Amino acid sequence: METVFLFLCIIFVASVLQTSTGFGFSIIATPFLLMLFLPQEAIQINIILSLLISISLIWKISIDIDFVILKRFIIGSVLGVPFGIVIFISININAFKIGVSVLLLVLTLLLICNFRVKKTRIRDFIVGGLSGLLTTSIGMPGPPLLLYFTGTDTEKAKLRATTLGFYLFIYFISLITQVIFTGTNKLIWESSLYAIPIVFMGLFIGQIIFKLLNQRIFKIFTYILLGFTGIYLLIGSLNL
Repeated sequence: METVFLFLCIIFVASVLQTSTGFGFSIIATPFLLMLFLPQEAIQINIILSLLISISLIWKISIDIDFVILKRFIIGSVLGVPFGIVIFISININAFKIGVSVLLLVLTLLLICNFRVKKTRIRDFIVGGLSGLLTTSIGMPGPPLLLYFTGTDTEKAKLRATTLGFYLFIYFISLITQVIFTGTNKLIWESSLYAIPIVFMGLFIGQIIFKLLNQRIFKIFTYILLGFTGIYLLIGSLNL
């Protein structure tokens, strides 16, 4: 019962963050789900629920999608997906968790340091490729997108909408790839089904909180949450 409660809390918090930023679900959910499930199960649950969230939200904000960048992301991700599944199949579980934690900490540090980069056509493809690789390997396409969009000062509405548009494609492809190459099980689909009401509750409350919070305060909260998640997962992986 304690495990079920913790699982639902993770899904709720991640859903709230997803509504506000467009990228938060997988970044928050995946590290903590790895504490409760095997890597294959954690990743597939994350992908299923993230796909559901993207479908639920995209119709409201589709007008803000940058389709030129989205097309480049998709083309790049097609090349990254196969490499991601190879990494997932061959990687050690502890190394896998440590890699996720380090990724989160580096991401947080770069965001705090006001990371900046110039947007180019080639970099669009590269970011898409990295996101595709990270989706099939660790279920987290968000970090490259977040860094790139933040570093290029992309307008918030465009960031959120384009990211969700990309998620619709990459999560669908990644779920199929995961099932084909690593299989699936009943626990994954049952857990995802039980989490659906919590997901929609989190999406609803997230919209309300987002309207009330100052953007600067919310960014600080996001950095703290990302940093805490990375440190918590790293300590657990190293058995400290």
